[in-house]
Amino acid sequence: MTDITRILSAADAGDPSAAGELLPLVYAELRCLARQRLSKERPGLTLDATGLVHEAYLRLMPPDSAAGQKQHWDGRAHFFAAAAEAMRRILVESARRKRRLKHGANLHRHSTNDLDLAVAVPPDDVLAVDESLEKLADVDAQAAQVVKLHFFGGMTLDEVAAALDISSRTAERDWAFARTWLARMLRKAND
Repeated sequence: MTDITRILSAADAGDPSAAGELLPLVYAELRCLARQRLSKERPGLTLDATGLVHEAYLRLMPPDSAAGQKQHWDGRAHFFAAAAEAMRRILVESARRKRRLKHGANLHRHSTNDLDLAVAVPPDDVLAVDESLEKLADVDAQAAQVVKLHFFGGMTLDEVAAALDISSRTAERDWAFARTWLARMLRKAND
């Protein structure tokens, strides 16, 4: 049993110091996961990797005052899969907030000081992907999980297969199906 799995078990058992012991062990890996995810976002995002990690960690391991939000962990893979999902949800919520008129959804900031020619992912596109992913979950829940872990979570398909307890070939097949299905749905949304 790894240290992470042992501490997660202690947290499940109600050990109040477990969350404090867990953070130093998983922090670097969570920051790497957050940096991967944020690298796919448009420049100028107000949320950085540190903020994304902290927000996701608070959702995964709420303080004692958040009664009734206890989470059961089936080990390291389950924890990191949940972290990837929490990060995805945080970014979707951020995109929704930015899209609202009161948050300047129709305003575009342009700076002449530093032109960044990186490919930007507008909040509407993030939301379209999220809506398509929800529809995919209705059609094939496992394929949707593969997308969440591979694309949003930054896991390799072999790591996804291990986390979902499926074969690598099944993960590859689900990924190929999901990519094709999502591309078709996003083309329809854009038409």
